[in-house]
Amino acid sequence: MNTNSKRDLKSFDFENISDYSLQLNRWFLISLGAWPQGTSSTVKRIVVSMQILIFSSSIAIITIPCMLYVSFEREDIQTKLSAVVPLLHRIMGSVNYWTLLTRHKDIYNCIRHMETDWKLVQKIDDREVMLQYAKIGRFMAGFCAVFMHGSAFFFTVVRAIKTTTITVGNETFTMHPMTCPVYSKIIDARFSPANEIFLGVQVFSAFVVGSSTVAVCSLAAVFAMHACGQLNVLYMWLNELVKYDEKKNLAEQRLAAIVEHHLRVLSFIANMESIMHKACLAELMGCTLNMCLLGYYSIMNWAAFDAAKILSYVTVYMSMSFNIFIFCYIGEILTEQCKHVGEIAYMTNWYKLPHKTALGLVLIIMRSSLVIKITAGKLFQLSIATFGDVSKFMDTCVTVLMTYYKKISKQTNFFY
Repeated sequence: MNTNSKRDLKSFDFENISDYSLQLNRWFLISLGAWPQGTSSTVKRIVVSMQILIFSSSIAIITIPCMLYVSFEREDIQTKLSAVVPLLHRIMGSVNYWTLLTRHKDIYNCIRHMETDWKLVQKIDDREVMLQYAKIGRFMAGFCAVFMHGSAFFFTVVRAIKTTTITVGNETFTMHPMTCPVYSKIIDARFSPANEIFLGVQVFSAFVVGSSTVAVCSLAAVFAMHACGQLNVLYMWLNELVKYDEKKNLAEQRLAAIVEHHLRVLSFIANMESIMHKACLAELMGCTLNMCLLGYYSIMNWAAFDAAKILSYVTVYMSMSFNIFIFCYIGEILTEQCKHVGEIAYMTNWYKLPHKTALGLVLIIMRSSLVIKITAGKLFQLSIATFGDVSKFMDTCVTVLMTYYKKISKQTNFFY
């Protein structure tokens, strides 16, 4: 690292750098009323509670009637399938929102942990490494927000911007179709003003569930990159361990600091996994099913070649693929970097250390072999191999749906 960058880092307020790494996450969570409050005023707590109530109600108003519509109103499988993707999207968003609200104390503890890490690490080179990973985490959070919000908004608007004509008796009405149809025995949303009201609530609920997904993904990315930064600092300390013994005979003290730092990083990763595993399961299962159905929709609409509709399907498909990939990539990189601690400890010049100090490295190697894995609901380990399995499963599901569609078409002469 050059001298100028070191001088710049020395003049930095590291509390601001810590805030910089979490800035986008704070915006996302505040917009949902899910940012940990700490010691906030009573008025602020009431406002946040009202915000949560409004957001939760908007999701329920759309999700419950749509579930009833899919379950009881329509009999043909094609119509049911067309409503499943937006319905699953609301359910996934509800799980994410519930995770953010119920685990706010654990999220707050992780945030405090990050702030303390910035204060504990004093060397400029170490802080430079942490800053590099903080920038990566911030970039991933911003990219998640733009990509996921953009695709969800595009999918909702493309469907709603068009109008269809319906005939009831001798009268003709124009309505905006909705991605989440409403059960007609609750309210007939085909007619104005119910159509416009439910359409507005639907767009708003899409924003809420999309923001919940973005908040979970961005938190996972920022937490994971912070852990990677801490592990890379640990690598530097291990590589410098012998130098301390040669110069100042401080190797034993440095080894104690390394062990303490290692355990601190592992506890942070364990807390992160306990927060995220339920949301990861919802995302993994929901996105996989939605990707299968979106592939099926695209193939079925290819003959008519509705460019806007197909483009909306492809955009959401890519967004959900990216969503799964982010979680799997995070799980993969954390697992590999935790294992790498043992490899670095083994490759140091341990034979130059005092015997008792060198034996301490064995404990680090043994602990690094017991890797804390990022999982989806404690059932599936998140890794690049898992992402490959999801892709294979998706191909199988699309094939099964296509086979079923061809069979139904031959029996009913129904064309999608």
